[in-house]
Amino acid sequence: MTFRINKATIGATVGTALEWYDFSLYATASALVFPAVFFPSGDPLVATLSSFATFAVGFFARPIGGVVIGNLGDRFGRRQMLFLTLILMGASSTLIGLVPSTAAIGMAAPVILIILRILQGFGAGGEYAGATLLAAEHANDSSRGLNAAIPGAGNAAGALLATGVLTLLNTVLPEEAFLSWGWRIAFLLSIAVCVVGIVIRLRVPESPEFVRTQAEGGVPRAAIRDLFRSAGRRIPLAMLASIGPNVASYLPSVYAITYLTTVVGAPAWIGLTGILIGNLLKFVTIPTAGWLSDRIGRRPVFLAGAIGAVVLVYPFFFLLDTGTPLLVWIALVMIFTLCNDAMLAAQSGFMSELFDVRYRYTGVTFSREITGAIVGGTLPFVAAALTGAVGGGSWLVALYCLVLMLLAAVGMFFLPETRRASGARAVAEDATP
Repeated sequence: MTFRINKATIGATVGTALEWYDFSLYATASALVFPAVFFPSGDPLVATLSSFATFAVGFFARPIGGVVIGNLGDRFGRRQMLFLTLILMGASSTLIGLVPSTAAIGMAAPVILIILRILQGFGAGGEYAGATLLAAEHANDSSRGLNAAIPGAGNAAGALLATGVLTLLNTVLPEEAFLSWGWRIAFLLSIAVCVVGIVIRLRVPESPEFVRTQAEGGVPRAAIRDLFRSAGRRIPLAMLASIGPNVASYLPSVYAITYLTTVVGAPAWIGLTGILIGNLLKFVTIPTAGWLSDRIGRRPVFLAGAIGAVVLVYPFFFLLDTGTPLLVWIALVMIFTLCNDAMLAAQSGFMSELFDVRYRYTGVTFSREITGAIVGGTLPFVAAALTGAVGGGSWLVALYCLVLMLLAAVGMFFLPETRRASGARAVAEDATP
């Protein structure tokens, strides 16, 4: 196995890891901390739903941030936008660590939390797309899938760091101290993470494809207009395909943690440890899936992950219901690592080739982030509501996720394979699967 990873990929990935620490931190805290601190209620389900609603708010801000940052990235460059996203996410996460609890300042606390979550989501909307494009556009055709996939491992590293910090604090501190002030330490560390990320990204050069397009006078003033004019029919299918990574990521990494503690009655450490294991394995599975997409194509790798999730979603909940640590960890790895990483890695290379470089940043953010808002952001909330509707059972949630994964597979099936496309332009518009 030959890996050709360029320096720009390493720089973009390390920056993404530090930045995604912020976004992942909120996801984990929304399951473990925020229901008690910002949404105290006599009904645990109501508190959990309220917390997951603020989690979803960040996703609804992501399409707006994605379109704005994507347009700016197609006009002024990928590199500059990655500084903007880093500052937005780092500052908002640091401030979350300073928000007083609802017991201290009343309803102003969740309102401030929501505002900061919106800013965090706005920045996240342009981050991942920018990092994958910067890595892909520095790579040659034979290793574009691998390099585009690597920032996904950066996401895993950020999530690993966030989950690890919260797990450590939750373990060494008494519960009262953890909920009172201990969790805030993890968020206040975001300021240091932000500074390190800026220093690292200063070493990453601009995309050569963008520089070449800019020199040729091909940079559009309104990329979104050109996107719909030239590639509009691909967008709905790309949005459907984007459902897959959202479901396979946020079902196990966010909702499953709550499901294990509130429905199964398992200790929180079991789910958190499973997510840690899954994220560690991503350092192998994501590059491998990206490498495979360079060898056999983007679509086969993606479809393997999507169909795998369809088959495994009911066994996933069966294993969670046992509450046995080893079986729970197997369940989380099946969906969160194997199925998700196949889709995520293949999608990264695929998206970098699906759209012309002139409006590529906008195309990727538009296709990914609207789906992320509709599906990813609402999935923990919807899953908790469906579980409550059937008295704690999992069959309805499993059916919901199964249908979503089938839609993702359909979307990818009807899109053209892009692996053989030129690195500088998208595949022909009349290409067929």
